[in-house]
Amino acid sequence: MRYLIIAISSFFCIETHAGVVLSIEQVADGVYVHQGKHEWPDHKNHGAIANIGFIVGERCVAVIDTGGNPEEGKSLKRAIAKTTGKPICYVINTHVHPDHIFGNIAFKEPGTQFVGHHKLARAMAARGQFYIDKAEDQIGMALSAEHIIPPDMEVEKTLLLDLGGRELLLTAHPTAHTDNDLSIYDQKTDTLWLGDLFFIGHLPTLDGSLKGWLAELTELEKKSFKQVIPGHGPVVTDWPKSLEPQKRYLGTLLTEIRKMIKSGKFIEDAIEQVGYELKDQWQLFDEFHKKNVTAAFAELEWED
Repeated sequence: MRYLIIAISSFFCIETHAGVVLSIEQVADGVYVHQGKHEWPDHKNHGAIANIGFIVGERCVAVIDTGGNPEEGKSLKRAIAKTTGKPICYVINTHVHPDHIFGNIAFKEPGTQFVGHHKLARAMAARGQFYIDKAEDQIGMALSAEHIIPPDMEVEKTLLLDLGGRELLLTAHPTAHTDNDLSIYDQKTDTLWLGDLFFIGHLPTLDGSLKGWLAELTELEKKSFKQVIPGHGPVVTDWPKSLEPQKRYLGTLLTEIRKMIKSGKFIEDAIEQVGYELKDQWQLFDEFHKKNVTAAFAELEWED
């Protein structure tokens, strides 16, 4: 598979008088990405592990995900200020997971609207306190309710955002990776930002519907894009070929678990036996695979 490795411009994590500026790469005209590392969120990385970034129009800027903690959000905001003098008009959250939303507070100011899937606010309300309670123990940061910022604008099906000479098409997907996945398509550069609907290198994490996720990927792979930005991993330029490892992993879960259920096996058997032939193909396999099997088994055992 081919990854986009040539950056038009970049900034490194450097300390200035104003603070740390997040490293970013311009992967297309006006499209900037910070690539997160494939790591378990901990006290060292403080949850800053996801791909985040922004898109610059003639009028204003749209931020896409803000990072795993408030300081990463501030660093991203400094990178934006170093890149352009245009104001930030939108902050788009691709889904509810903490590594994508805990930088939101850095952007909460007049004139900036938060945008998300129509189920995102409900997901934040249901999970927010749990995320906050776990934050200090897991990522070494004390957070509070003010760090859970729901969308001002909700996407029911699709929504077109005009940044001035640049339109972004936002799509609210059916339940897949989560029940609140949102993708962003930049028409100007033919760039699709998929969030955690798409993983490269990092094991996909199931928090929605296995069958729904595979169905969404089947629809997405019918389309062509110049480049696609995953939630974790490098930008790719060979879509849909780059999707094959993820579809193989999720498809293996579906096929093998269905067979086990049909033969009368239990969830404990599936956790110890399903999918291990693919272990060497993914990072963080040990951290997430058993959870994926558990979630998939719970979904599939109730099939007709």
